[in-house]
Amino acid sequence: MNRLQGKTALITGGTTGIGFATAKLFLQEGARVAIIGQDEQRVRAAAEELGAGVVAIRADVASASDMEAAAARIKLEFGRLDIVFANAGIAKPAPFADADASNIDDQIDVNLKGVIYTVQKTLPLLNNPASIIFTSTTLAEQGANNLGIYSATKAAVRSLARTLSSELKERGVRVNVISPGLIETPIYGKLGMTPEAVQAWAGELLGKVPAGRFGQAHEIAKVALFLASDDSSYILGENLLVDGGMATI
Repeated sequence: MNRLQGKTALITGGTTGIGFATAKLFLQEGARVAIIGQDEQRVRAAAEELGAGVVAIRADVASASDMEAAAARIKLEFGRLDIVFANAGIAKPAPFADADASNIDDQIDVNLKGVIYTVQKTLPLLNNPASIIFTSTTLAEQGANNLGIYSATKAAVRSLARTLSSELKERGVRVNVISPGLIETPIYGKLGMTPEAVQAWAGELLGKVPAGRFGQAHEIAKVALFLASDDSSYILGENLLVDGGMATI
């Protein structure tokens, strides 16, 4: 307990799934936490459940102006930041030949531009030392039908982490990546597919997981805690696969 005592953290995509589980764990470990979500109702519900110590902000990570305003609010509330978890992301599965402009733009806007804007706008607030964490995916390490655009955006995030690790090292800012595998989160309900189609697709993917099960959001949160805390002080530019062996075995 108290591994983040006295620290401040920002988590994008913090209203559900991995982001919410991480916010809850960071609070338990002593941090003050700001969460960002796009849906006003989910932002309010998450703030109410998380309770004291949370600053809940409605913002679209794909909007530079929204993220600038969010950074201003965080500066007002916290002054400085020790941790930025750029976690917000979307997936819109489609065969590559059928991915239209909206499908492509939406995923690039949230998954890549959202990470860029999150870091750009909060960079002036970062302490020395500080930790930046990106959420990528194990699918950036392997191919999966109908997820070409999604996987490409997440691979770009992995590449960005390497560059930023070099650029920001003199400021004492560590940049690392978590690449989850199949995690039981609400993202599967946001894919625009019928529940039956989601279940069939997930079952097909599950057969590729050596661990034989879906991961849980709290398991990813524990990895985020490790990367956010001083326990990982000698780790930078790394990509941690948390996928039940899916991309390795």
